[in-house]
Amino acid sequence: MKTGVIIVAAGRGERAGGDRPKQYREIAGEAVLARTVRAFQQALPGSEICVVINTDDQARFDQLGLQTRIAFGGATRTASVRAGLDALETAAVDSVLIHDAARPFVSRALIQSVLDKLLTAEAALPALGMTDALLSARDGEMTGSLNRDEVFAAQTPQGFHYQPLMQAYSRLGCDAMHDDASVAASAGMTVAIVDGDPANFKITRPEDFQKAETMLRASEPIFVTGQGYDVHRLEAAEVMWLCGVEIHAGLGLVGHSDADAGLHALTDAVLGAAGAGDIGQHFPPSDPRWSGASSDQFLMHALELLGQAGGEIVHADITIICERPKVGPHRDAMRQRIAELLGLPLARVNIKATTTEKLGFTGRGEGLAAQAVATARMG
Repeated sequence: MKTGVIIVAAGRGERAGGDRPKQYREIAGEAVLARTVRAFQQALPGSEICVVINTDDQARFDQLGLQTRIAFGGATRTASVRAGLDALETAAVDSVLIHDAARPFVSRALIQSVLDKLLTAEAALPALGMTDALLSARDGEMTGSLNRDEVFAAQTPQGFHYQPLMQAYSRLGCDAMHDDASVAASAGMTVAIVDGDPANFKITRPEDFQKAETMLRASEPIFVTGQGYDVHRLEAAEVMWLCGVEIHAGLGLVGHSDADAGLHALTDAVLGAAGAGDIGQHFPPSDPRWSGASSDQFLMHALELLGQAGGEIVHADITIICERPKVGPHRDAMRQRIAELLGLPLARVNIKATTTEKLGFTGRGEGLAAQAVATARMG
């Protein structure tokens, strides 16, 4: 089912105040309209998006650099939606979502929920149920009460099958319906309701911009870093394990486990990001269970603790410090192995190698050191 999207952005938004229509004002450095368009581009890549703008806003719209179709709206919302539907006529869409430009926090899940309902319904809209008692009033006085179980607050995007909605708009006798679901209902279509999202509010008044800024700050991910360092003595041996890779260079690392200094440093870095101590606390050398153990066990345990702390690894950077063995021939295999262990794309794992210019224990070839930095997203 090919989906089109109409974003209605032709209004003046006078109740919101400011020196320009609210859809062109910024929240956290980005125009409201740009955020709204981006939400649909990310949720429905490749979909046909038409933004309906006011003829006076062409320059403002062009400055945003949005790659969408445009149409010019009319004096009412109904006329603007009709213009958007006409603009999508050549796109051969099967369904259409119609959304308010001033709802920049629409989620991928909500968009998909409306589309899913369209598989079995003639039309669909998200709506919020009421929790407070609802009253009717006139001239500042209560005139009655309403059954809150039968009253909902409608949101967008509202979803429709394209051709039936076009026909409904063609037969429409007036040009000032409240919303598109009302147009569909007036044409005899049954409109299904899906659960709305409180975060999907419509920016309407000046204070709503502060609310939007607060929401963005609260939703911004927190990134933390942990660092690790490990050293092991070198000796003549047939096999060395380093960053999860078996190396045959006539040298080995001495330690209680397999002495993989790269994975030990990375384990400590992940534990640091998780705020979970160090590798020695979890895998003490005095414990015979870890004699000769593969160090990937240590790393996986650290990742589990990071997950329990609400974190997710997003990047790892490891530096190997030694004169021997040469890391270059094994770098790609090391990156690949660590990417597999961390569940990361290869581009998110970096391996570096350096020497100490013949200085110190690494310069004399007595040992090998490794440093690691792990970056995690929390929450």
